[in-house]
Amino acid sequence: MPRSRPMLLATVVATAAAAFSPAVANAAPPTRQDAFAAAAAEFGVPDSVLLGVSYLESQWNTNAGTPSTSAGFGPMHLTDVVAANAGAGTHHDEGTEDPRGDDARPARLPSATVNDDLSAPALHTVDTAARLTGVDTATLRQDPVQNIRGGAALLADYQHDLGVASDKPADWYGAVARYSGATDTGSASAFADEVFSTINSGAQRVTDDGQQVRLAPTHVAPNAAQLTRLGLRVTRTGEAECPAGLGCEWLPAPYEQYGPGSGDYGNHDLGNRPAAQKIDYIVIHDTEGSYATTLNLIQDPTYVSWNYTLRSSDGHVAQHVKAKDVAWHAGNWYINAKAIGLEHEGFAAKGTWFTEAMYRSSAKLVGYLAAKYRIPLDRQHILGHDNVPGTTPATVAGMHWDPGPYWDWAHYFDLLHAPFRSTGTSLTGLVTVRPNYAKNTLPFTGCDVAGQPCPVRGSTSVVLRTEPRDDAPQLVDIGLHSNGVPGTMHISDHSSRAETGQTFAIAEKRGGWVAVWYLGQKGWFHTSDAIWSAGFVITPKKGRASIPVYGRAYPEVSAYPADIPAQAVVPLQYSLLAGQKYAVGLITPSEYYRAVTFDQNDHHVVVRGQTKYLQIQFGHRIAFVNLDDVDVRPSFL
Repeated sequence: MPRSRPMLLATVVATAAAAFSPAVANAAPPTRQDAFAAAAAEFGVPDSVLLGVSYLESQWNTNAGTPSTSAGFGPMHLTDVVAANAGAGTHHDEGTEDPRGDDARPARLPSATVNDDLSAPALHTVDTAARLTGVDTATLRQDPVQNIRGGAALLADYQHDLGVASDKPADWYGAVARYSGATDTGSASAFADEVFSTINSGAQRVTDDGQQVRLAPTHVAPNAAQLTRLGLRVTRTGEAECPAGLGCEWLPAPYEQYGPGSGDYGNHDLGNRPAAQKIDYIVIHDTEGSYATTLNLIQDPTYVSWNYTLRSSDGHVAQHVKAKDVAWHAGNWYINAKAIGLEHEGFAAKGTWFTEAMYRSSAKLVGYLAAKYRIPLDRQHILGHDNVPGTTPATVAGMHWDPGPYWDWAHYFDLLHAPFRSTGTSLTGLVTVRPNYAKNTLPFTGCDVAGQPCPVRGSTSVVLRTEPRDDAPQLVDIGLHSNGVPGTMHISDHSSRAETGQTFAIAEKRGGWVAVWYLGQKGWFHTSDAIWSAGFVITPKKGRASIPVYGRAYPEVSAYPADIPAQAVVPLQYSLLAGQKYAVGLITPSEYYRAVTFDQNDHHVVVRGQTKYLQIQFGHRIAFVNLDDVDVRPSFL
């Protein structure tokens, strides 16, 4: 039975005194599994509930003591916003791109900043845990055993406040929902439902610090009626386009005029997708600011927009722009017109980690959208913002690079039920990047201080070398380094990096190394970081020394009506040379969505051409080639 509050406080005082005794300090539980069991017993929390909550927050990881994107520390995600400095930075301060990316209009360069309110109790749970356990906040953040004790104490305290005395996991639904930190019913229930789903299905894994932890599957039918006793506001679902049970909220972005001209409006364009244009892409972003800041920005008509925002702590989803309309988010108007953008609370450059709760909510949302709009679940259609190409040579260097090398693409696609698996052999001509995320700890720099090492943590990237050896120089991306210097290990410099799930054409194999064609060069990496694949490749047509590559698939000039200015088809600064091969992603029509005025009836037109393009994996970013310029063949020929 759970302890009463007086009994709990007495236990806390005795435990806290013992915790600082040298003799007892050395007697800490030897394994993570033992730590969960001991904390559950000490505070009267069902073991399965404690394990389930921790799995949803951190997958039982320590993350080397670094904070999550929402200021949470350790396996139990105890929050300390002051220590984590989670409110630093401004929205998308990692690039200089025009998120709209439409040459037909002046560049929209966002400059709005909003100060965060960091007083919410959900951002300071470590303080409550310290009061309940008698352990100082620094220890609770950094010591996994004490962190687990702190989380257990919080759950027990929440259960006491509900006035429920039960050791049955089913009777802990309300405490679990409150642990999410959510302020609305939809988010709290979505988090609790996922915890109890994990309890029912079970889980087992090796943590990032090598601990084997198991949650045995246990059938539990939780008492969800407890949710009404938490005093949360009812989620405003409204017109939200989301799967059932996700707790999605409708918080619309403004479509307003704010100046004298017909082009002075924001912060998105009305459309008629998918009837007028097929939706081909879902673009994954991070917010570069807190959830509160991001919501304030999306409600500014002079700012830019995206379709959904996801909160890190509990995976809460807010929708702002309908799928039929075009948000201004990816820095490339062709991609924007055919994409849905998801912003995830986080910072690409801070070396922080994304919570399991947010990964799961995002995967549910993307799976729903992909099924609804028939978008294939692969890395040719599910893009990071860092995979979106610049529109012209002048825009390449300023493109954003979020969600960055710490977004776990392999785990994300596992949650999408579309895992990266080998589809070929070493002879079938393609290779898909697939490093071991936890063990792939690359020496990035500049996360917090320029030139200084980033926190040591897993990464989704592999670094490409000019030769098959670890000390060989990186490749050159002339779009990012016009002076021709090789790529670096600075966190934002993806000149010579491939990402998990991306598929490339094999150029050569030697020993335990494989070279792929990348921005017109051979880039080498270890075969242990890859799986073999098969598919289709392009190469320049016979007799062509090189062919142009493009950042957008716009129509030929003759396709435009007389009253619509033709948009330039400008090659990027790269060359695709004879003899090189690149993996084909999809075939796409040439289209341009003309939408430059507030009145949708005033020349909001989709211009379609006869030209067809192929999307290829050209470097870190995708690119397009004219179908007439290339030969297409199976990768194994």
